[in-house]
This record gives sequence, structure tokens and C-alpha cells, in this order.
Amino acid sequence: MDAYDLITRNASEVVTEDEVRALADDPEGKRAYVGYEPSGVLHIGHMLTANKLIDLQAAGFEVVVLLADVHAYLNGKGTFEEIRETAERMKAQFIAYGLDESQTEFVLGSEYQLDESYVLDLHALELETTLSRAERAMAEIKSGDGVTVAQAVYPIMQALDIVYLDVDLAIGGMEQRKVHMLARDTLPGIGEESPTCMHTPLIADLGTGIGKMSSSEGVTISMEDSAADIEDKVNGAFCPPTADPDPTDEGEERENPVLQIFEYHVFPRFERVVVERPDQYGGNLDYDDYESLEADLESGELHPADAKGALADYLDELIEPGRAKIAE
Repeated sequence: MDAYDLITRNASEVVTEDEVRALADDPEGKRAYVGYEPSGVLHIGHMLTANKLIDLQAAGFEVVVLLADVHAYLNGKGTFEEIRETAERMKAQFIAYGLDESQTEFVLGSEYQLDESYVLDLHALELETTLSRAERAMAEIKSGDGVTVAQAVYPIMQALDIVYLDVDLAIGGMEQRKVHMLARDTLPGIGEESPTCMHTPLIADLGTGIGKMSSSEGVTISMEDSAADIEDKVNGAFCPPTADPDPTDEGEERENPVLQIFEYHVFPRFERVVVERPDQYGGNLDYDDYESLEADLESGELHPADAKGALADYLDELIEPGRAKIAE
């Protein structure tokens, strides 16, 4: 796999393709970043973007993980002391999950976001941004129903972080797209370049296949889950024998979250996936790529129950090192 294919594997979108190709032509020493509000325990959303960071490290990038304590405070996630303690626990979990510590720089937002130069640049960027644009950028990532002034400032800070962390590529889930487009539109107004961005997919709700999996609603998978927890959650997952399920009776679009987790979590981390089956049901199935597994589910060769059993085993293997770190 060449550098461009590795960098963009499983990405929903790159902005722009030409910019990412230029980075792929000379990736050594380039810097990519993802920002996370410290929330205590890594869940499947953190793990998806972490998989992309692992790809980037394999391509030669240096990775910056922003443990966004100031952002978390603005979003009502606790006191600074509580948030910073949480950030330290998350750092250990990211390393346990598979990030190369020698190629990863962990940064607390408060290390630079309270400096005078940052604050003055933030005010300059506020002059470039309408309140309605900031609200739209924040809509998919805010906590609570109301819009506070702090939440309007939040996405403007995210735009400025790209400058202050000196990164070449900003990574985020698709819910971060509006923030990144805000950065591309407004940063030139204060004399900075528009950032290159990459967006990873969102996993559908595990139980219904509708919308996105959320740590605050519905069923999610995290490093706190035991092997039994993972098995129970995966066994209860929505998994029709197709990658393209029919919409609900109300017209809501649906995805197959079991297949999504295989595609975005399992196959990027395992060269070979084995679905174990008794001999009377055809014996084991071996897969070197996601497309073959999807095709067997569509054809009926792979039963959804067998797919779920294998998925639970591979997820447990991915999560076990982080679970042990939490137990410490």
C-alpha cells in the first residue's frame, strides 16, 4: 500500500485531495493532530480516529494528540483539576491501544491556550467569524440544549489550535467537518493558511443502525467493557445480511454497524480475520480483506451470528490492553 492509500484508508473525506497527495509525497516529519475532550475512558469513536493516527504513524507522520482540557471546561465537563486528571488516564489508554509513544506528542490545551499571544489571535479570529457560523460549527459536538457564549468560542479555538500546534493535517470525525471548514474559511483572515483536513466515518447506532453511535445515548463500546460486556453488546447489534439495509418504515437511513466495525476497526489492525465455525456448518472462514467478508455476508455464506461472534473476539483483543490500564 503506497503512502497516499495508507493515509486515506477508510477516510470519508479529504480536503483537499491535492493537498493530501502533496503530504503523501513527502510524509516524513509531517505532523497530524486530533483533539479530544478528556472523558475518562476511550470509546469506539476515539478508537476509530486513533486507528487513523496509527496509519499516519506507519506512513511517517508525527502525531499530536490534543487533550483539550480548556475545551472540555467550556463544554461543561468539570473543573480543570478533574479534567486534567482524566486527561492523564486517557493518555495511558491511547498508548495501550496502539499509538507509538515515540511518535506521539500529547498536549494539554491549557499549555498554550491561556497565553497572551493565543488569546489575542483568538480575538482576531472572532472578528472574522459570525455568531451564526460558530453556532453551526458547534451544533454536532456541544453538550446540552442551549447555546452558551463559551460554546460559540469553542470551534474558533479549534481553528486556532491547528496554527498553534504547527500541524500539517487536521483529523476528525465527520461531526468535525463544519469546524474544519470554519478554519479553512477564517484563518486566512488573520494571515494563516487554510488547513488540510481529513474526516473519518461515523459508526451507526449499534442497536438500530440509525444515526451515529453515541457514548451518551444508546449502546456504545468502550475500554471499560469486559469481554462478556462486548459479547452481549455485539450479539444484540443490528446486523441484517447486507451492507445496505433498507430504511426504517419512517424513512430513516440505516447502516450495518457490525460491518462498519469490521471495516474501520478490525481490518485496519489485523492482517487476517478468522470466523470460527463448527465443521458441520462449513468450518472456519478466513479473510484477508474486508470486502471478502462483506461479500460472504451478502451471499449468505457468512451468517450474521457467526460474524458477531468473530467481531466480539477481535474487539476484545483490541480493547484488552486499555482495559488492563484502566484496572491499574
